[in-house]
Amino acid sequence: MTDTTGHNDGRTAQEVREYLLTHLNDALRRPGMYGGEAALRLYLGAVAFAADAEQEWQEELKDLQTRRGPSSSGVRGAFQDLWGDAHEGAVASVYAEIAHRQGWLRLDRTLTSAEYDEIRRISESWCREDRLLSDVVTRFGPPSILFGGNNPNYPKTLAYATGRRDDTLLCFHLWNSFVPSPSSPSAPVHAEPVLWAFRDGGTLLTDGFSFTPEGSARRRAS
Repeated sequence: MTDTTGHNDGRTAQEVREYLLTHLNDALRRPGMYGGEAALRLYLGAVAFAADAEQEWQEELKDLQTRRGPSSSGVRGAFQDLWGDAHEGAVASVYAEIAHRQGWLRLDRTLTSAEYDEIRRISESWCREDRLLSDVVTRFGPPSILFGGNNPNYPKTLAYATGRRDDTLLCFHLWNSFVPSPSSPSAPVHAEPVLWAFRDGGTLLTDGFSFTPEGSARRRAS
């Protein structure tokens, strides 16, 4: 706030909260650039403090500890145990669910109830075939939030959500990586990310999944 003399006596509480919310949402979308899971927890804790919601955040942490099951290495460890890979977009989607419940998640697209229900209705049967990133976007439209950036050579998670805070995020987890190539230092395994699984809530982090054939094969291999 600035008084009539032009003196600035510091940021308002609202300005601090907006600053933290902006950085939390940026970190959720590009967790690798911000420090991964530890950074997400720090940002969520800071937003909770600014929003006078520390008790709610502590309750979310207790619930998360229960949901991650036997893993001793956080959400990342739960995904590592599930399918042998813990890409940061999948991890971020779990923390985004907390942000959504608390009203802190800023969506790029908000689904109607009909759109949301349609995804839930057909997801299990739709995942019986292997799918690519372009298949997901063509069938369901742009995501409400993209975790992991736009580079097709890296894993990512696409989440679809309504404006209702009690609705879970509907998450499509897609994978890609690099392999050594004779013609270049590295080459992507797939031309675009391939769908491993669809996730819709679950009591534990390892629940609520519908796996594609590719995802099931990855689980067996891991």
